[in-house]
Amino acid sequence: MRTGICDMVAIARIINATLVIPELDKKSFWQDNSNFSDIFDEKRFISSLADDIKIIKKLPEDLMDATKTVKQFKSWSDMDYYQKEIASLWDDFKVIQASKSDSRLANNNLPPDIQKLRCRACFEALRFSPRIEQMGKLLVERMRSFGPYITLHLRYEKDMLAFSGCTHGLSTSEAEELRIIRENTSYWKRKHIDPTEERSKGNCPLTPNEAGIFLSALGYPTKTPMYIAAGEIYGGESHMTELRSRYPFLMSKEKLASIDELEPFSNHASQMAALDYIVSVESDVFVHSYPGNMARAVEGHRRFLGRGRTISPDRKALVRLFDKLKTGSMVEGKKLSNKVNALHQVRLGLLRKRKGPISGTKGVDRFRSEETFYANPLPDCLCQAENTYSS
Repeated sequence: MRTGICDMVAIARIINATLVIPELDKKSFWQDNSNFSDIFDEKRFISSLADDIKIIKKLPEDLMDATKTVKQFKSWSDMDYYQKEIASLWDDFKVIQASKSDSRLANNNLPPDIQKLRCRACFEALRFSPRIEQMGKLLVERMRSFGPYITLHLRYEKDMLAFSGCTHGLSTSEAEELRIIRENTSYWKRKHIDPTEERSKGNCPLTPNEAGIFLSALGYPTKTPMYIAAGEIYGGESHMTELRSRYPFLMSKEKLASIDELEPFSNHASQMAALDYIVSVESDVFVHSYPGNMARAVEGHRRFLGRGRTISPDRKALVRLFDKLKTGSMVEGKKLSNKVNALHQVRLGLLRKRKGPISGTKGVDRFRSEETFYANPLPDCLCQAENTYSS
């Protein structure tokens, strides 16, 4: 939501449009009926960007019956596309509705004023609603009372595993349940997935047990307070046993807050995720088990604010090490720790310029291989001297 909304702000500026406060998806897997103002501070959003674009809460009555087109903007598009192809739609239509908002704007090679507008939208204008901000800060205070803490963004929910086809460590019945969910979810295009192949390519989220091994190898002691940012873990406590045995001080919003305190948010997955987002951004160390939308957004926000370590696991390399542990050809200890730390020296969220596309890639794959703007908004979002960035 955050990245899509901020891209639409920039696109509205490019095509000289008035932006209508977006309607949020209420038909996704999570079935969340939250409106924009339930999650975000609508008043602040409108006023903070008033010098950049005009934003209105809803379409005016006199435009309800005006000529309208629904358009799916091309992914990772540049200025030329919007200034020519999309702006030309104003010749025939008064209202343009964007059917999708994810990754509709290029990461790179945009004018500095557009990139800085994305920064203002994401990190200044788009704040959570006051009640979410208040609850989020309370959770942070309660975590801080235990000392410096790690947030582990554990993507081990039913929807994630069903979508990715990753079944390592699951029972046969669990794997079959996830396959059926994937088959029956029409907007998920990939149906037949080889879980072993996906895992070997590094495309699967770390399991809770693997996340524990990884953090132990990095050197974090067993007494470290750890906040689990996640929805309902698939399989419940049965899949958390080994992680909890390593790190008994596992906390979550459900453990830090009472049922009454969480009640206003509890039936709204997006609002609960917003609470996790706040605790994640403020943590001393942030680690994700899979680089999804939220993990990338948190990583970028922490970079912008100059927070501590943001660790991105090298899942492809780690899988090989985990398999060696399983076969007994390697044991946990100094050798494993040295290998894991060496692998992640450059994966700690340090200040550096955003990475461009992988050499040799073309077309959509070229854009897909770039580091996303919102995972690393540098140097566009900071006025820093050139030599402050690491290579």
